[in-house]
Amino acid sequence: MTHPEHSPASSAVALAPDTRRLPPRAARAWTEKMRARALGNGKYVVVGQSESAYEVDLQSGWCTCPDHQYRGERCKHLRRVALEITGGRLPAPDHRAVTCLACGRRSFVHTEEPAVCEACQFTPGTTVRDRETDDLLVVVEQTGDRADCVLIDDGTVADYPTNVGYPHGDPVVMCVYPFSGPSDEPFEQRRQYAFPHSRLEREWRPQSARQARLPNATSSQ
Repeated sequence: MTHPEHSPASSAVALAPDTRRLPPRAARAWTEKMRARALGNGKYVVVGQSESAYEVDLQSGWCTCPDHQYRGERCKHLRRVALEITGGRLPAPDHRAVTCLACGRRSFVHTEEPAVCEACQFTPGTTVRDRETDDLLVVVEQTGDRADCVLIDDGTVADYPTNVGYPHGDPVVMCVYPFSGPSDEPFEQRRQYAFPHSRLEREWRPQSARQARLPNATSSQ
């Protein structure tokens, strides 16, 4: 029998700071009811308990509230925005909030990146498999352009016969066939092909699992 004192247990730690030990402005940032919203370009708006709205520029440490303007203090609004970012409720100054084009979840992405969350995004150089043919491909670019908006041949990527079963709103991924050109030719210089995001999957499966997915694959007796 395992004695209680030997049973695994979490450490007895506080999940939030003891605000009695914090400076007054820091304590108010934790405890007061405030609403914060990202405006873009590293700026935010914070509405306090009095319903007064103040603009915060976190990168420059600037706020329009009187406490900051006239006293030069790091006010509760600046502190609150920092807390919201740390808690994952607001995007950092160099990020923006998006609805992921691939999975539909709300996420924060870098300002210059397409609206595809980190979990879904195929970074350049990623090895993927074509779900239709099981061909090996290498990603050149993850775009934020919808499959029904990217033109190829006489229609869009979404109109292509083998793509009709995939969401028309899928972001397009530009890929190359790794063995289609000279071995010393950079992938960026080879002919690129546009695929709907959902048609591709990261290459990590063992060969036996890949063979099981092929349409003409048969199990051995």
